[in-house]
Order: sequence, then C-alpha cells, then structure tokens
Amino acid sequence: MMADRMDGLTWKEFGEEHLAELTRLAEACLAVDGGLPLFVQPPLLRARLLQTRTLGAWHDGGLVAAVGVGLGGQPATSTGLVHPDWRGRDLGGRLLSWAGEQAGDADLLVTTESWSPGADALFTACGFERTFAEWVQRHDLAGIPSVTPPDGVTTEPVTLGAELFETYRASFADRPGFGSPTAEEWLGELGEDDEYRADLSLIARGPDGAAVGFVNVIDNWVDQAGVVPGWRGRRVGAYLVAGALRGLAADGAREAWLCVNDNNPAAELYRRLGFQDFGRRARYLRRRS
Repeated sequence: MMADRMDGLTWKEFGEEHLAELTRLAEACLAVDGGLPLFVQPPLLRARLLQTRTLGAWHDGGLVAAVGVGLGGQPATSTGLVHPDWRGRDLGGRLLSWAGEQAGDADLLVTTESWSPGADALFTACGFERTFAEWVQRHDLAGIPSVTPPDGVTTEPVTLGAELFETYRASFADRPGFGSPTAEEWLGELGEDDEYRADLSLIARGPDGAAVGFVNVIDNWVDQAGVVPGWRGRRVGAYLVAGALRGLAADGAREAWLCVNDNNPAAELYRRLGFQDFGRRARYLRRRS
C-alpha cells in the first residue's frame, strides 16, 4: 500500500520480501551506534520490525527509515530505525508518532537494539520512560585474561540439572527484577537451545565441593555468570568468565560477547577482563493511563 510522499521520500508498508533492505538499514545503524550484533540476523530482525503493522521511508529504492508495531497485547510494542545519513530531519519523530497512533489507547513499549543519544532524547521528549538499558560488550579472543584461581576453588563443565539451577537461583535471587523461573522452565530453555555450550559452560566449587558460581555459554556469548552471595568479591566470577573465554578461544572462536545491565557493577569487571563496550540496547515505556 502506497502512503504519501514527503521531502522526496516514499512512505509505504514493508514485509518479508524487504528483509534484505531491513538488514542493510540495521547494519548501517549498528556500524554507527553499536548495539546488539544479533539484531541484523533474520530471527531478531523479523521479531522487532516485521510486526502487525509497518511503515518505511524509501529514497531512490533504498530503505532509509522503518518502524514496526505489534498490536493485540498490553503494552503494544514497537521498534524503529533511521539511517545515520538521514538523521536530523525528524524522521524518527514521524515514525514514533505513527507508532503511537497505531497503539491507540494501549501503552507503548519501544525497544531499541542499537541505542543512540538522539533516540534517547526523542523518547524522553515524547513522554517515554526508560525501563531497561544494558551495555553490549565484545572481547577479542586474540588475548585471554589471566586470572589467578581463588583459594580452594575448582571449575568443571556444567551438568544440566538441579545443582546448576540452584546455583543460578542463589546467585540471582537477591538481584532486582529476578523473575523466579522454575527449574523446569530455566533448564528446559537451556536444553532446547541448539547453541548452548554445556561443554564450555562451567560450575565453580569451593573447598568442600559445594557449588559457588557458574557461567553459561551460548554460541560465543557469555550468557549468564553468577556467584552465590557468600563467595562474591573473591575473584570467582572473573575466574569463571576467563575460563569460558579460554574455552571459546580453544574452540576456534575469534570473539566473545556479553550483555550487562548498565547499573550492574559487573560491567566494570568485564572491562577489566578485556571486554570493550560495543554500544547499548534499551526499552522505553509510555503509559496511556
């Protein structure tokens, strides 16, 4: 369906047949803003942009801005992108306004996998509250950090079972926003993930053999790393992550990735281990009530 023309742009819906154009647009945004590299892969790109309703801005056959809106739930959801070369022309404002119109009376949750200061300013000015933000960090595996083993601590590959879940729960239960999944839910999700690396994931044990921490690896991502409260501050987390990096490097990976909440002090630990910031991702909510 054709929409109106403005400033030499053609505005119209986009769909699955435009996946290549959406990929190029996401790649251009990631190259400038950083963010989640998985965003340019078809599964996440489809989930974020090929939603219930779509609107794209085209110029000379190229997609320069796009937004998708998911309806039917509460809140409505949306993700938008503006090509770096086309910023400063209020295209983002138009996309956000259109998304709000589609959401109607529903609250609107906006997700950005490639955060930028300009987008943050726009969302804030339009009455959105940032509800989540995290750093995306990358580690070049040409250099692996050396971490001295904590006294009496050993590590071994994980076994998917009750002990791993209880170590996860003990490590995260005191953290804000802990979702309290059941063992069946949490272990089932890991077991069903074809990219979960149980061989590279590690559990740490104290001198008495009790589990004191763990790290889970999915593909080349450090997906979760946790230490039980009584063992924090003793290098257990650093030792586990360094061990996972060594395993990835030995397996042939050239880089490793992780995401960490922007208010989590572990972000500084990861930087000391050689991870470098590669941008941020965030969510913003505007309530109608």
